[in-house]
Amino acid sequence: MVQITELGYLTLGVKRLARWKDFAAGILGLEVVDGDRPGRAFLRMDSWHHRIVLEENDADDLMLLGFRVAGQDEFGEMAERLKAAGVAVRIGSFDEAAERHVLEVMMLQDPSGHPIEIFHGPHVQANHPFYPGRRMHGAFKTGTGGLGHVMLGDSAGYDKTYAFYRLLGMRGGVEYRIPVPGLPRPVDLTFMHCNDRDHTLAFSAPGAKRINHLMFEVETFDDVGLAYETVKNAGIPIGIEPGRHANDQMYSFYFVNPSGFMSEIGWGARASTHQSEFYQRDTFGHASVQGVVDPGMRVNPKLEPV
Repeated sequence: MVQITELGYLTLGVKRLARWKDFAAGILGLEVVDGDRPGRAFLRMDSWHHRIVLEENDADDLMLLGFRVAGQDEFGEMAERLKAAGVAVRIGSFDEAAERHVLEVMMLQDPSGHPIEIFHGPHVQANHPFYPGRRMHGAFKTGTGGLGHVMLGDSAGYDKTYAFYRLLGMRGGVEYRIPVPGLPRPVDLTFMHCNDRDHTLAFSAPGAKRINHLMFEVETFDDVGLAYETVKNAGIPIGIEPGRHANDQMYSFYFVNPSGFMSEIGWGARASTHQSEFYQRDTFGHASVQGVVDPGMRVNPKLEPV
């Protein structure tokens, strides 16, 4: 079955573009490239032209997710499958594809209204090696796993959301069933994958923003420690303390970015097992910082990031 192969790119709408560019380079370690028009910037983390677009606007939130398919045949088959399932799909123009530095792109929405783009043929700049915005011990881990993973708010409900992403060829389900004092039933967190990365998408209860967090994986353990030290020294709020996840076994921590949701930097994740299992807590650590993250893993919307 034709399927998406990775999370290739995403766009963030940001109120404070200059602050975000400083954060991307000096804290995350991404390469910042000025955009092709005012109020726009590209963020690189490997040899792709970009993995993230920053658009200056009032959203301060996720604007779209771009998922890759293998080639033009798969692109056509995916469009037909979605249309047959009743999903509204628009094929982008040549200029729209060129703006995204891909060969072809289609536009649609998931059941919660999150804007989705499906594309093939990213612009890879083999002659333009990635240059980190600050010192790093190694590189970001992308390759066949894509740029990382995101956790989104699911307002449509498990059945509709699961069915939609199955249409895209993803697999997964509930991986955490977390007991929360005062609630009649545990909180379920859903994770889905499309390649050897343990998960590309995760879903939780809706929060103040479309996106709960965006994860970047690094090749060396020392770069998690260096990032943690950099975040602490900069006075940036930590949302979730360092620890190891039970599902993907990644060692990571979370911190607040200039748009008020969380960034995660991690290392050491295992590959997808392609089998179902669930957990009630992480292996160790990952304590939520009081006043920053609530028990449902939502960032406090009143928090003002530095």
